[in-house]
Amino acid sequence: MMFKFVSYLNFILKSTNEHGVHSPFVFNFVTKCLYGMKKRHGTKPIDVLLKSIAYFDAQNISILDHLEAAQVVLESFPGIAFKSTTYDVVFANEFEEFHFKQQLSEGKLHNDSMILIAGIHQNPKKQGQWNALKVLPNITVSIDMYHLGALFIRKEQQKEHFTIRI
Repeated sequence: MMFKFVSYLNFILKSTNEHGVHSPFVFNFVTKCLYGMKKRHGTKPIDVLLKSIAYFDAQNISILDHLEAAQVVLESFPGIAFKSTTYDVVFANEFEEFHFKQQLSEGKLHNDSMILIAGIHQNPKKQGQWNALKVLPNITVSIDMYHLGALFIRKEQQKEHFTIRI
């Protein structure tokens, strides 16, 4: 319990809203998607997933370990492909550096792929996994939203990390 409190306090001290974002890509994502779209689900991770699918017009999704998210996505976007050779969006509760490297080497991730990881501040292990992922060379944009994190592969963008309140 103390870990979550300290983690949340650190998040609040570091976080900003769209006014602290200087990347056009992230500014548009925050203002047009995260803040600009109506709420689609009660839990923040699934809400961000649904908004992101709509915003990026994602067609190929991988949901690794979250049955509720898979069901909600299927109901909201009946044409979504879950079995594909490449993924526009990956959503997971647990996503370690090994998973990322494996999917990258298998060609399942491409430039503009987005990885959403729920509960990145849930415990020290998950926070450590998040910190290890966001510094990987292929990850150029990372966004800590406390309830979840977003990682982007964007070769054309300079490496940046953002802490955004949603």
